[in-house]
Amino acid sequence: MRRLTALLGQVELAPNIELTEMILDSRAVKQGCLFVALQGHQVDGRQYIPQAIAKGASAVLAETEDAQQHLSTKIEQGVPIISFYQLGSHLSALAGLFYDNPSHKLTLVGVTGTNGKTTISQLLAQWTTLLGHRSAVMGTIGNGLLGQVKEATNTTGSAVEVQASLADFVTRGADFAAIEVSSHGLVQHRVEALAFDVAIFTNLSRDHLDYHQSMENYALAKKRLFTELNSRHQIINADDSVGQTWLQEQPNAVAVSCQTDFQPHQAHWLKATAIQFSQKGARIQFESSWGKGELHSALIGQFNVSNLLLVFATLLSLGYDIEKLMKTVPQLTGVCGRMERLSASNQPTAIVDYAHTPDALEKALQAARLHCQGKLWCVFGCGGDRDRGKRPLMAKIAEQFADHVIVTDDNPRTESAAQIVQDILAGFEHPQHVEVCHARDQAIIQALQKADSDDVVLIAGKGHEDYQIIGTQKQHFSDQETVQQYFKVNHHHA
Repeated sequence: MRRLTALLGQVELAPNIELTEMILDSRAVKQGCLFVALQGHQVDGRQYIPQAIAKGASAVLAETEDAQQHLSTKIEQGVPIISFYQLGSHLSALAGLFYDNPSHKLTLVGVTGTNGKTTISQLLAQWTTLLGHRSAVMGTIGNGLLGQVKEATNTTGSAVEVQASLADFVTRGADFAAIEVSSHGLVQHRVEALAFDVAIFTNLSRDHLDYHQSMENYALAKKRLFTELNSRHQIINADDSVGQTWLQEQPNAVAVSCQTDFQPHQAHWLKATAIQFSQKGARIQFESSWGKGELHSALIGQFNVSNLLLVFATLLSLGYDIEKLMKTVPQLTGVCGRMERLSASNQPTAIVDYAHTPDALEKALQAARLHCQGKLWCVFGCGGDRDRGKRPLMAKIAEQFADHVIVTDDNPRTESAAQIVQDILAGFEHPQHVEVCHARDQAIIQALQKADSDDVVLIAGKGHEDYQIIGTQKQHFSDQETVQQYFKVNHHHA
């Protein structure tokens, strides 16, 4: 229970009302809520104040562009409506006060960058759980304690949702949380008032360009995690060009590299000195400012070596024992739908991965190739109503890094599926060698039927998603289920 006066001090007319929760969506308002009316990216919440009051809001905080109006109050139907200047950028701090600053009550790690955020946050939660913590995650796959994750709508929820989720983690006994911080989330001040123990930067590539317009804007948005956000330790991928620049500006940051010839200039650093890949995963020899040793990882691909080392450096920075970390690393499983390996005897190996940007697809195909004895197949599509510019780029990557390509549908939404495929085909030098099969389950089955048992079939674009969006309808569909069903039906006893 929060009192309004505790939140805003003695605002003129703000009665000492008890409030249950902060709500941004008028449709979710219940008795006793504080309704927050923001001028949003798409909708203006201030238009919905009457609905919120009708549904029983006890008080309303409304954004104003007029500094003179700050904290002025009017009463409508017995409900105080308090104006707040630039409410959006203060929301994280207000929600922090409202929910009793949960970020101070657990070890909080923020992960930013284009690729790897989900894997890193999951690995952090898995590893700290193995070391005896109660760990939670917040991000693409959902929010919750490890193993009890509920689906999320955005990578970084609203400033209020982030604080409310952290408060919920604390209530459930969590003492460690890893959260994905999207560039949208940074621009929109959604994590502004959180006390991060560690901030991790993975890498930067073309993604969400329809929102940020340019690479520079995007890089600046990510950089705020280090410059404007409050974090004790910074862990930076030194193999990324943006990361290298930031390391020069951040002398106290930890440099992490997979390059065996990497020369660290930081006081704290970690690098791989030798990496061996096999069917079982990877063996990584490392040196660091904390000591040296070997990690036995069950994860697929070179970039999962990078992800693992960023997590390893994070836990070393937080003071965890290097021997205990080395002992527990083989138990890490990574993330459902991220280079997830599915296999059956005498069948090709299938890898299901979320890759839906050119950079991520290239990395996924290169990763699959490391573990591939025979030919490499790629099944992919591109989402409708999204960045059209990346479609031919995805094709170029598939043609360059796979031996066989099947183009299929991936959430066409309200666009013509045939038009999306045309946009993709424009990027191939030899489109006559490319197969098109719109029905995604059939595309996957065709690839598995045609591939040999020592081939690898990468099925890209969906990962953990268990739906296909056609028009505005969400239909149940899972790449993993399609593969497992095929293996079950075609299970030949050798």
